[in-house]
Amino acid sequence: MKGLVESTIKQLFKLIGVFHNDKIIYFESFHGTQYSDNPRAVFEWMSDKYPDHTLVWGVSKGSEKPFRDEKVSYVLRFSFKWFLTMPRAGAWVINTRTPLWLAKNKKTMYIQTWHGTPLKKIGRDISQVNIPGYTKETYDQSFSDESKRWDYLVSPNEYCSTIFKQAFDYQGEMLEVGYPRNDVLVQSTQDKTIGKMLKTKHHFPMDKKLVLYAPTWRETENREKGKYAFTTDFPFEEIANQFGEEVILLVRMHYLVAQQFDFTKYAGKVINVSTGYDMSDLLAVADLLITDYSSCFFDFAITNQPMLFFIPDQKNYEEEMRGFYFPMEETVPGKLVKTKQALLEELHKWQSNPKSIKSTSYESFKTTFTQLETNQAAKKVSEAIVSKRKD
Repeated sequence: MKGLVESTIKQLFKLIGVFHNDKIIYFESFHGTQYSDNPRAVFEWMSDKYPDHTLVWGVSKGSEKPFRDEKVSYVLRFSFKWFLTMPRAGAWVINTRTPLWLAKNKKTMYIQTWHGTPLKKIGRDISQVNIPGYTKETYDQSFSDESKRWDYLVSPNEYCSTIFKQAFDYQGEMLEVGYPRNDVLVQSTQDKTIGKMLKTKHHFPMDKKLVLYAPTWRETENREKGKYAFTTDFPFEEIANQFGEEVILLVRMHYLVAQQFDFTKYAGKVINVSTGYDMSDLLAVADLLITDYSSCFFDFAITNQPMLFFIPDQKNYEEEMRGFYFPMEETVPGKLVKTKQALLEELHKWQSNPKSIKSTSYESFKTTFTQLETNQAAKKVSEAIVSKRKD
């Protein structure tokens, strides 16, 4: 039955795609669940600079609120209006893979923005695949098949460009211009009023420090195809009790497990910001980042703020999961912390003197990974969409 539905959708896309409209630009972030990330940054630039284009988001049912709040034009994925929009679009701006049965018209430009600089191995570079429904061979082939559809792949640095080519089996044109989503981070470091505006927008108090905890997910915790789990030994309660009068802990879980957490018992000292907030906004207002193997620390380095890495499962992660592109101990711009007690000690140091926990390798890290972040990425990607039309 599923195969029949997918085949029908594929044929509908091919049929409707004949009525191509060069002025329609279709946006999608994390499978239609968010108004965020690189697609959002490109959308906002184009909204201001190209009013003659029709910019439309594809949104999954149940994820409409941020689009309504921002008064953004959207269509529900798999609705009648969606079928009249995505197949006909002049360009797709998307940050994740899309099913092959969403057949792309030859005249449609597919801009794959992706969604992070990889620490952990991705795509075809993963030696052991723990995702339900895939073997290593079928997983590798899925990336090869998908990347052939991309007309442009956005890269934030030379390091990413090299990895993306091999991990995605990508042979097309690379837009190595920085990440559009990071433009706001560059702006916020140059103009402190932007951070204050973002705090006001998201109702964060001005008189408290904001600590952002943003871990990644673990593939070995998949329970069944399409469903994901996440367990953590993070000291939420200890942080709320010991630091709650001066600090608010913002918790940003991976989008695959974002709905599984409830922090209401902490009475505002711990806030779940996993949905309804753009990650770039959170990074821009955070005074400290605590992460593990998530790629967000590459972006956060733009802000010059300190970061910590809470990795009690490092050995297991390296051996049983994806593995890393480089040893964390040698490269990451922050201290690696293995226990809850050690993390709390580092937080007390930070509270007394924020600079005391900042890594000495911070500047060299920025030179390698953030040199292209100049507040021009959204502009350059938008210009590519408009100027590099397909015949």
